[in-house]
Amino acid sequence: MPHASSVQVWAFFTLMVLLATAFAPRNGPLAANAPQTNIQNLTGLLLVARPEMPDPRFRDTVIFIARHDENGAFGLIVNRPLGEIDYATIIENLGVDAAGLEGEIAIFFGGPVDPKRGFILHSNDYPHPPLIPVNDRYSISMSTSLLLALANGFGPKHSILAIGYAGWSKDQLEQELARKDWVVAPSNDEIMFDSQFASKWKRAYDSRYLNI
Repeated sequence: MPHASSVQVWAFFTLMVLLATAFAPRNGPLAANAPQTNIQNLTGLLLVARPEMPDPRFRDTVIFIARHDENGAFGLIVNRPLGEIDYATIIENLGVDAAGLEGEIAIFFGGPVDPKRGFILHSNDYPHPPLIPVNDRYSISMSTSLLLALANGFGPKHSILAIGYAGWSKDQLEQELARKDWVVAPSNDEIMFDSQFASKWKRAYDSRYLNI
C-alpha cells in the first residue's frame, strides 16, 4: 500500500487533534436519538455503486451505512485506502509518549463530506467507550485510547480509520436508490476489513440483494 501524500498526512494530523474532543455533536451525522419511521432502514448494510454510477466520486465504491433514518443517512467508504502512517508518528503528534510503538495504520477515504473529521469503524469486540454502536456487530469510535489500544495490539480484531464520510440529506438516498445508482448488500467482515481492495467492489456487488 502506498504511503500517504503530504497533503493527506497534514489532513490526518489535523483530524488527530480532534480525537481529544467529543466524537460527534448531538445533531451530527450519527445522532443516536434521531426518530425512526417505516422507511426501509439500511443501517448496518453495504451500499454498493452500480456500474453505471453517474457520480465520479462514488464509482466502484462500497459504503458501510452506519445510520439511516428519516433525516438522511451516514456511511463510510471501505474500499478507498489512502496510505499508511506509523503508529508512533500519530501518537507523538497527539502529545503522548510513543516509545516502543511499532507498526503502521492504514487510512481510508471515508467520503467527501467533512474531510478533516476522523472515524474508526470497528468490530464490537472492543466495548470500551466512547463509542456509538451501529448494531450488534459494529461500532464507530473516535478516541486516543482506541488508537493506543490498536497500536499495542489490544484493540478490536477489525477496524478501519476513515477520513471524511458520505452523507445524504432527507430522502436523498431513497431518490438515488429509486434512480438505481446503488444496490444494497449484506455486510461482512471480509468485504469491510480485508486488504483485497481490488476485488471488494465486485464481491460486494455479487452479493447484492436482488429484491430490495
